[in-house]
Amino acid sequence: MKKITIIGSGFAGLTAVKTLRKQDKQCEITLISPKAELVYMPSLIWVPSGAASKKDIVVPLDNFFKRMNVHHVSSEVTGLEEGGRKVITPIGLYENDALIIASGGRFIKKLPGIEHAITPCEGLSAAEAIRDRLKAMDGGDIAIGFSGNPKEPSAMRGGPMFEFLFGIDTQLRKEGRRDKFNLTFFTPAEKPGARLGKKAVKGLLGEMKKRNIATHLGNKMKKFEVDKVVTEGGEFAADLILFMPGMTGNQWFDNSELMRSEGGLLKANGFCEVEGANKVFVAGDSGSFPGPDWMPKQAHMADLQAEAAAKNVLDVLDSKPASHTFKIELICIVDSNDKGMFVSRTLKGGLVLPNFRVMHWAKQLFGWWYLRGYR
Repeated sequence: MKKITIIGSGFAGLTAVKTLRKQDKQCEITLISPKAELVYMPSLIWVPSGAASKKDIVVPLDNFFKRMNVHHVSSEVTGLEEGGRKVITPIGLYENDALIIASGGRFIKKLPGIEHAITPCEGLSAAEAIRDRLKAMDGGDIAIGFSGNPKEPSAMRGGPMFEFLFGIDTQLRKEGRRDKFNLTFFTPAEKPGARLGKKAVKGLLGEMKKRNIATHLGNKMKKFEVDKVVTEGGEFAADLILFMPGMTGNQWFDNSELMRSEGGLLKANGFCEVEGANKVFVAGDSGSFPGPDWMPKQAHMADLQAEAAAKNVLDVLDSKPASHTFKIELICIVDSNDKGMFVSRTLKGGLVLPNFRVMHWAKQLFGWWYLRGYR
């Protein structure tokens, strides 16, 4: 019987489970992650306003694992042995015939004073902290921004920060206290959202101007202080700082022989195979994949990579060459708590649709549809 181990219970890990089980009813699947739950990151943007809470975002996976006949191991991974055939955890070693790594990325937190900032995509507790801070503020300066990994262009997650920016603006207006706050958007990039395409950049900057949101663009970050953001181009006041750093690989990668990219992610080919490794695959934020600089780190891309990785795992275990590739596609709705801007981009071109209320509803409906298979 084929023994397949998956590391991670995020989007990529769970899509790998579904794909494997659809293709092979008999293979033995072991999934290792700290908790048997999925945190649906796209809905974190609605937590500050109270439109979403834990029950909407954290999905227990016990029933899903039972249906899929998956053995879940509640533990951290600390490294690999024998080229990936053994996964090391604090509670023991887990052997496999093939391995899929879907353990996500790690935020680069080297900027001085970063403890003064909240990183929204760290999970529900971060989004709840934003909610509580906003509720406690009578007014003041709010700074929202992101940066990337200069050695790994794709290892950034800027989209959610636009959503938190516009969502907080909408929330404060609905609460009748927007005039008491100054909002500033900042990033080292001169054209924020460039990976979404030129039309998207124009649309995002136009929306900021329309909402009277100040911008501080094109200046390298220097540090955060308790009440300010400091860049090489100057500083500005900030009583609340939301900041998304660039990403790199997991710490446990250091305790393995796996090949890494310059930016610290697992170096993969177009079939999601980790280069230089035998029967070790990667999907989602953990990997550095061939493709354009705008290739996104988002759930949709992770799903596409995981499906290819799972199919290739079964092929190589049947002594066939890996042949399944993944489509490079960026699809997102930049939500603002009542409307949304649709953006898509492929190798053939892109599409941007302006803010419509129906897009906000579509994003909510998609989240419900996506999660129903895990509940």
